Amino acid sequence: MAIDSEVLVVGGGLAGITAAIAAAREGADVRLVSHKASTLRQASGLIDALGYLPATQPAKPLREGPPTAGRNLDPDEWPDPEGPLSDPFEAIDRLPEDHPYRLVGADALREGLDLFDDLVGDAYLGGHTDRNALVPTFGGSVKPTARYPEAAAAAVASDDRPALIVGFRSLTEYDARAFADRLRAAGVPFDVAGVEVEFAEAFRADAKTTRFAKALDRDEAIDGTPAREALAKAVGPHLHDVVDDEGGVDRVERVGFPAFLGDDRSAEVRSDLADRLGADVFEVPMGPPSLPGLRLEDLLYDALDDAGVRFETGTPAVGYETDGDGRIDHLVMDRKGSKVPYGAEAVVLATGGLVGKGLDSDRGGVREPVLDLHVPQPSDRYEWFVDDAFGEQPYARFGVRPDDRLRPLDAVGEIAYDNVRVAGGVVGGADVAREKSASGVSLATGLVAGREAAREVQQ
Repeated sequence: MAIDSEVLVVGGGLAGITAAIAAAREGADVRLVSHKASTLRQASGLIDALGYLPATQPAKPLREGPPTAGRNLDPDEWPDPEGPLSDPFEAIDRLPEDHPYRLVGADALREGLDLFDDLVGDAYLGGHTDRNALVPTFGGSVKPTARYPEAAAAAVASDDRPALIVGFRSLTEYDARAFADRLRAAGVPFDVAGVEVEFAEAFRADAKTTRFAKALDRDEAIDGTPAREALAKAVGPHLHDVVDDEGGVDRVERVGFPAFLGDDRSAEVRSDLADRLGADVFEVPMGPPSLPGLRLEDLLYDALDDAGVRFETGTPAVGYETDGDGRIDHLVMDRKGSKVPYGAEAVVLATGGLVGKGLDSDRGGVREPVLDLHVPQPSDRYEWFVDDAFGEQPYARFGVRPDDRLRPLDAVGEIAYDNVRVAGGVVGGADVAREKSASGVSLATGLVAGREAAREVQQ
């Protein structure tokens, strides 16, 4: 028996969620299916729009002068094009014509970010301006980003107050001293030092990130001392460790921790630690498992509920049927070993790119596996890449090419299926990793794809 809906969204990442909510807000009956857990939990939780133009690299320091020069970073002074963009909207007209932003327009990015702001409320900042913020990340880089968690607010590089970065000896994958060194090498306009402290050593063999977070949520006792108090006591003696041109600072005013300061009660944990330390507390976005990503996933799936979208995971697409008139009639989904048809009047494909397995590759080429959509690519595999390992690799831009309404095109440029829209990483034309544009592309194309799908239903 078929499971029917007006709009079927395939993919549970940021693009799929955006498309589903946009379609629901247009009045459509929407179902979202994904074959695995959302990739949001693997991401930093930062929402990038456009940080760098193509054919540029973030090679230059953020400022000239020694690391201790210490001044505010005025966005008008950001190096361009070699360095990060201060205004992603201003740069869209300089992107290649086949870039997703050129297809859907700057207004789609703006409206996508507005929708995101509405969905997450005060959990994220940055919506007050079109300009990017620069936020330090786990690798020691400073990332241009359009929206950032409130937990990272005190970390932005435009704040010239000295910062102490805290690490833990039991978390060997996170070296706070090396992190601080990399920030200085990047030329951040503030004095910074890193310190490793002992805290909760008993968690070493446990699932550390989530275990730390839950312990701080509950403020559970560690060797007889409440967790938050124990952490503050471990960090307190190091509040004078930052050194400036004159040999020291009186006391740091902000302290950064790996992003595990609570899960359900993260704001409470940070506030408590700030009171105990007498300094602002911020989190440094980390790699997977990412608590900022998990928190964002919770917010967005709550928003799906609020919008009346039905959703399910663990349901991969394994086939499809057409109606013989240029339209998809239904997708065949593997539902616990049973092949079940999911019918829809319109389909949004938001399955991700090469990394997210929305595109498959082998020696024969690159293909889109759900609907067998055309993926433009050079026939000569040597044209897929360049010899410079750090150069712009052509394969990073592979993906389905749509029209300006995000309908996928076939090999001769004709619309493949009238009732299909594509969104997010499966759309070609952008090297989102280099451009720092993955979230923005997902929001802009997801918004347009969702609206277009809903309007398809209403015709």
